[in-house]
Amino acid sequence: MPKYLVSASYTAEGAKGLMKDGGTKRVKVVTDALKAAGVTVEALYFALGKHDAIIIADAPDNATIVAVALATNASGAVQVSTTALLTPAEMDAATKKTVNYTPPGR
Repeated sequence: MPKYLVSASYTAEGAKGLMKDGGTKRVKVVTDALKAAGVTVEALYFALGKHDAIIIADAPDNATIVAVALATNASGAVQVSTTALLTPAEMDAATKKTVNYTPPGR
């Protein structure tokens, strides 16, 4: 199953909701919603810096994780960005592929 890194940043509205409900409740709500969509959460951490939360998750396909991102972003309470993660074996396979590329100006 493909693995993804989901980075989330709360809007002011989302931060107010987190302050009201607390982190433990938010983790349960997020985990339950993702599970219902067919996504398994491997890890969920709150963070300091540019992103307020980080999720490592397994999803059946890109369409599922995009649906989650669309629903989350449409809420207006949080902005998520998603990064597909590659296994070492997938990276090995990529290094064996040939791509003919010419950089600009050459």
